[in-house]
Amino acid sequence: MHPPPPPSPPPPQAEAGAGKVLHGLAAGESARPQRPDWTIDQAWQQYTAAEHGVWRTLFERQARLLAGRACDEFVQGLQALPIRHDEIPDFRRLSEVLMRRTGWQVVAVPGLVPDEVFFDHLAHRRFPAGQFIRRPEALDYLEEPDVFHDVFGHVPMLMNPMLADYIQAYGEGGLRAQRLGKLPQLARVYWYTVEFGLLRQREGLRIYGAGIASSFTESMFALESASPHRIRFALERVMRTRYRIDDFQETYFVLDSLDELLALAQIDFAPLYQRLDSGPEYAPADIAPGDALITRGDGRYHAGRRGG
Repeated sequence: MHPPPPPSPPPPQAEAGAGKVLHGLAAGESARPQRPDWTIDQAWQQYTAAEHGVWRTLFERQARLLAGRACDEFVQGLQALPIRHDEIPDFRRLSEVLMRRTGWQVVAVPGLVPDEVFFDHLAHRRFPAGQFIRRPEALDYLEEPDVFHDVFGHVPMLMNPMLADYIQAYGEGGLRAQRLGKLPQLARVYWYTVEFGLLRQREGLRIYGAGIASSFTESMFALESASPHRIRFALERVMRTRYRIDDFQETYFVLDSLDELLALAQIDFAPLYQRLDSGPEYAPADIAPGDALITRGDGRYHAGRRGG
């Protein structure tokens, strides 16, 4: 059973509809692949014209939206990869380019996988990507990470050596955190960096987190809404902060440079885990003592959702 929080949960963006089809771990034992590492064949030739059409719709609108919003490294990675607007990418071709650049490969999985499988893949520079794509009537709803979230959102940043090394270190650290019972705290680091991280560049704040980069609505909300806080990234602060899995984030943490991720990969987490046994834990909208605020949010969006 997949313990909460999942290591790379997707960003829900709407209410769930009826008749949904679950994949991978979410579908139970019936969906467990025969291979112990949960990999499956992508079976690229079996995608239908309708499925390629969903990819095209998602790709074209997101590529337009991310102009001036995505960080330079994301744009460069997307341009350097064999990712076309009109068809779902072939993982074998992606892996050939990634392997030459950063030593990574993309492996197909049916959906969410167990934590230990996820971490082992990352520790060995294999990125597990959902092989399915969302339905045409659910373009803005993502309950599980599909091929668009995983490939369009994540893979361009794996072309960056700093992020590539950081995610491998996260996989190694996840296996240790699981043994120590500290996975919830470490999962917050992944969430607030790899999934929902912002980066400060010359032109202003830019997106590097896959959960934002693959979301039509959150790409605008994260950068332009007055509702969320945007706070300078601090590791222990992030590890003490819960996050939203049901809506847009109430706080985004901002790096000044991707070099900071390499520094995180060198940290000894053992004394940090000890400190986390006591002291405060923060709700997603809290402002903590010592926070370096970039923008203080007014919280209006989430207050409206709560009805007050």
